[in-house]
Amino acid sequence: MNRRTPITCAFVACSLFLVLCSSTNSEQRTTNSEHSALEIYLPREITITDDYLRLGQVAIIRGDESLAAKAGSILLGRISVPGQKVIVERSTILCRLACNDIPAQKVTFTGAQATAVTLQRQVIKGEKFVELAKSFLENNPPIRSIGLWEPVRIPADLILAGPDKDVKFTPLLIETGQTSQTKVRVTVLADGKELGTREVTLCLKYNCRRAVTLTQIPAGAVITPDNVKIEKVVSDSPEPANWCPPYGLVARRRLPANIVIGPDMLDSAKTAVRIGRNQSVVIRVEMPGLVVTAMGKTMQDGHVGEHIKVRNSDSQRMILCRVNEDGTVEPIL
Repeated sequence: MNRRTPITCAFVACSLFLVLCSSTNSEQRTTNSEHSALEIYLPREITITDDYLRLGQVAIIRGDESLAAKAGSILLGRISVPGQKVIVERSTILCRLACNDIPAQKVTFTGAQATAVTLQRQVIKGEKFVELAKSFLENNPPIRSIGLWEPVRIPADLILAGPDKDVKFTPLLIETGQTSQTKVRVTVLADGKELGTREVTLCLKYNCRRAVTLTQIPAGAVITPDNVKIEKVVSDSPEPANWCPPYGLVARRRLPANIVIGPDMLDSAKTAVRIGRNQSVVIRVEMPGLVVTAMGKTMQDGHVGEHIKVRNSDSQRMILCRVNEDGTVEPIL
C-alpha cells in the first residue's frame, strides 16, 4: 500500500492540472467571444459581379448590425481584368478594418485563411463574330457574284464583366476599296449601350465563268458551242459586268485546245481579216526608221496570224508571209 501511494498522488495532481488548464482555456475563449463584436467567415473561393471588391461581397459578416454594415462596405480593391484572381488574406482585412476604426480585438475569423476572388464574366468567342459576319454577307452581299468568304484571321474574344447580359449584335459593312477583301464591324449592345466591337476581315471569292477551247481553233474561225465550252470557276476577282459567252466572235490567231480564251484572242466577225487566193496584197516590211512596201499576189487563203505563200509582183519570187490585222502581209525572215 505504501508503494502505490506516491503514484496515486501524482496521477491525481496531473488530472487536477489538466482540468484547471481546460477550464482556463474555456474561460479565455468565452472572454474573446464576448469581446468580439464581429465574426467574419471567409470562404476558400468566391465569384463576384462587381469589379469593385468590398468586404461584404467576399465574406459573411455576423455581429453588431451597424458595425457589420460598416465593415461590409469597406473597399478592398478593384479587379481590373475579367478572369483575374485576387487573393484576400485575413491580415489585409484586419488592416482595412483598422483604417475604418474597427480594431482587431473586435474581430473573430472563421473559415479559410484567405479567399480567392474572381470576377464573373461573359465571354463572346471570336468564332461567334466570324459567324455573324458571314451571315450578314449572305443576306447583304456587296457584289452578287460572291460565292465564298473566308476570314483572314479569327478576332480576339470579347470579355464582358459582370453577370450574363441579354446582348444584341449589330453588323455593319466597312468600305475597303478592295475586291479581294471586305470588312464587317460587329457591335455588341445591351440595354442600348455599346459594350464592345470586333472587326472581321474576310477574303472574297467570286463565282465566274470562262470560255475554254475544246479543239484547236484556226485563226479567223468563228467561236461556237462546238469548239468552245463554258466553265464555272471561283476567282479572286469579280466577273466583268459585260461578260458573255464569246459565240459569234472569231479567233485572231490559232488557238490550241484546252486553253482559256482571253479577250485579246478574239475579234468581231465584221472586222476579221480574211485573204483569199490570187488576191493582190501589200507586202510590208517595217524596221526601225524604215518602212518598205511592195505588191504581191497570194497563192492561198489566209486569216489574221496565219502564214501563207505570196508571190512578189516585181521579182516573181515566192515568199512566206504572215497575214496582219490591217490586211497587209509581212515576210517571215
